[in-house]
Amino acid sequence: MAHIPDGVISWPVLAGGIVTTLAGCAYGLKKLDPVAIPRTAVLSATFFVAALVHFPVGPTSVHLMLNGLIGIVLGWVAVPAILVGLLLQALLFGFGGIIVLGVNTFNLAVPALLCHGLFQLSRRSQHPKIIIATAGACGFLGVGLTAVLVATSLALSGKEFASAAQLVVFAHLPIMLIETVFTAAAIALLLRVKPEALETDQGQELHLDHVQEDEQGKAYV
Repeated sequence: MAHIPDGVISWPVLAGGIVTTLAGCAYGLKKLDPVAIPRTAVLSATFFVAALVHFPVGPTSVHLMLNGLIGIVLGWVAVPAILVGLLLQALLFGFGGIIVLGVNTFNLAVPALLCHGLFQLSRRSQHPKIIIATAGACGFLGVGLTAVLVATSLALSGKEFASAAQLVVFAHLPIMLIETVFTAAAIALLLRVKPEALETDQGQELHLDHVQEDEQGKAYV
């Protein structure tokens, strides 16, 4: 249901989605470090596959998004990563559409960016439990905010889509809970085995090492 098909969204909404998505992609590609290209490709592929896992909810079905997790790890690079995944889904499986690609990318990428900002705030605490809990919240918010944006896109395109817009939000409640657990578990694993995957823009790293004492008795992590 997060994949809005062609022919549904009004032209003003389509234009806004195209402009904002192109701007976000341009900035995201500018921020892309060549070293991070493999990681970006893996997450884009994971996003592509996640959409194939559907869950029936009443008269419709929903699928995993993982945009909260992608936003946490990639930041602004999540925008082109999500765009590539959506493009392949539309071309290979007919999920969504080509003309509406900008709107679909916007609806998934904006929550991803907000989750990235929230997660970065939690990292300042350097407390593993807070960081992991925030990651879970990002998984929940990533799906929830996307559902709200999809509903808004539909509502702005015509009153006839009002009932569908309401259904979108409620239908994604199970996915919110699933991605809460999944995202928290994924970030907990990364913190233990590959903390450098969560480096800040300044190149700082998160570690779960116990506090040690140096030669002068001063604590450091």
